[in-house]
Amino acid sequence: MLAVAANAQEMSPSVAWDKINAGALVLDVRTEQEFAAGHLEGAVNIPFELVLTHLTKQGLSKDTDIVLYCRSGRRSGIANANLVKAGFTQTYNGGGLEMLQAHLKQSAN
Repeated sequence: MLAVAANAQEMSPSVAWDKINAGALVLDVRTEQEFAAGHLEGAVNIPFELVLTHLTKQGLSKDTDIVLYCRSGRRSGIANANLVKAGFTQTYNGGGLEMLQAHLKQSAN
């Protein structure tokens, strides 16, 4: 597993929401328990260490737009780095759930 610190430049909630609103696949890479406690509408839960295996098994095109998030951006950063290393070209680390939710609320006002 590639252990890479999340790139802060990648964790822009406005960029993440632009991609989500344009139809990107949204992956919540937290645990099942965290996902059950709350998640973004339409998100698919795949724990971060299983993302690459799961998407490869599904035969997902490597140019599919994907936004990943977790609690803080660390696990989504690791999953994102693994996808990029495997040749996925349109992935984005959206950062943490609370940050994304706060941006959505701010945008609505």
